[in-house]
Order: sequence, then structure tokens, then C-alpha cells
Amino acid sequence: MSFANYLGIRQQEISATKVILTLPVTENLLQPFGALHGGVNAVLAEEAASLGALARLDKAHVPVGIDVSTHHFRPVSSGTLTATATPDFVGRTTQTWRVEVRMGSKLTSVSTVTLAVRERR
Repeated sequence: MSFANYLGIRQQEISATKVILTLPVTENLLQPFGALHGGVNAVLAEEAASLGALARLDKAHVPVGIDVSTHHFRPVSSGTLTATATPDFVGRTTQTWRVEVRMGSKLTSVSTVTLAVRERR
């Protein structure tokens, strides 16, 4: 089982130009005081960006995360998060994706994810 599956991340749309993932917020994802752990936003962002980057690559290459920067705007304690990833930069050796996470229409976090393009081993 992958980490994304373990957390409950669900793939809604995957393409080379946009990825949409959802994640039901469960008690297991909360900090002791009841708010979503910030690391969950970072994991959701890297998963979305990696899937989008992979959709742009041929079978001989894979994306590898090299940087994730996440800004948290509002706490979340229940409901379903929706992450939408779009590419900001796509080069031969790196890609950078912007990932917005929302609860309904409210923006809860924004991440920038940079990935290196490597040959598959």
C-alpha cells in the first residue's frame, strides 16, 4: 500500500496540465489540539505535483521531489480537502508545480513543489 493510499488520498483527475486529488480529513490526520497536521498539506501537494509531473514524462523518466514549500492559511478539522496542482515551469531537468488546497471554496494552503527529472532505474 502506498503512503497516499494509507492516508486516504483519492485521485479525481490526472493530466499533464492539471491534477485534482481529494482527502477526507479523519481524526488520524489531526494534531492533538484538533487541527489538521500541516505535514498532511505538504504530502498532498507533493503527491499531486508528482502525479502531474509523471504525466508529462516518457516511460524512461520519473519525477523526484527536491523542494516543497507550504503556506497554511486556515485550520481544518473536518470535511474533505481538494488539492489542485498546475505546472508553473516545465523544463528538461526540473518541473515546478503550484498546488492549492481548498475546503469547499476556502483556500486552506498553497504549496510550491519542485521536482527533478531523473532516469528510471
